[in-house]
Amino acid sequence: MATTQKTIVNLTIDQGATFSKTLVVTTDGSTTYNISGLTLQAQLRKSYDSSSASATFVCTIVDGSVGSYSLNLSAADTTALAAGRYIYDVELILADSTYDKVHAGQATILPEATKI
Repeated sequence: MATTQKTIVNLTIDQGATFSKTLVVTTDGSTTYNISGLTLQAQLRKSYDSSSASATFVCTIVDGSVGSYSLNLSAADTTALAAGRYIYDVELILADSTYDKVHAGQATILPEATKI
């Protein structure tokens, strides 16, 4: 049985811009889960069947005691993405080496008009 609750959060990412989004891991939607000392991993793909990731998020724990972490992509990463819809998910690697999916959803990449 999962320790955490998977929450659907849809993302909007501007192509060519640095992206950062802070999220919170919970056990039931409102009770935070302490992620101190744990690891998170997240990927963006065009579809669930895609054989490779379109991008890999850098996951950084912001305040582990209250379950907050950030998903990050550099401007170079977002520039390399074609505009359109993608899917993503975030996995928390627990102390016993099992995985809990904590967030998932669609990510919309908005096209960049200004290219300097």
